[in-house]
Amino acid sequence: MKVAGEVVVGLVAALHLYFMYLEMVLWTTPRGRAIFGTGEEQAQQSAALAKNQGLYNGFLAAALVLGLAVRNHEAAFEFKLYGLVCVIVAAIVGALTVSRRILVVQGAPAIVGLVLVLVGGR
Repeated sequence: MKVAGEVVVGLVAALHLYFMYLEMVLWTTPRGRAIFGTGEEQAQQSAALAKNQGLYNGFLAAALVLGLAVRNHEAAFEFKLYGLVCVIVAAIVGALTVSRRILVVQGAPAIVGLVLVLVGGR
């Protein structure tokens, strides 16, 4: 279970690095606008907000990467828990305020990861 948890934590971290890239770099490009369903004017007007949101996704990924990289098992476990719970809370808020799809895309992998990390223990 521990290895499966580490794999899922890595996948969740990678997803959030990708979200960061989409929001901070691709937001106003044709690809970014297609992914988020925004027009050119809307994307330009919301670009600063998207960069901010992307930065937060980077912070979520950083906590998870630290959980995988730190050699101290106790600290690694805590970073993973913190990162996964933050992702789940963000997914719930996103589902309530933007789209229920966020709960599936962002929340479901984090929930699976949290269960595996808890079962795998410290």
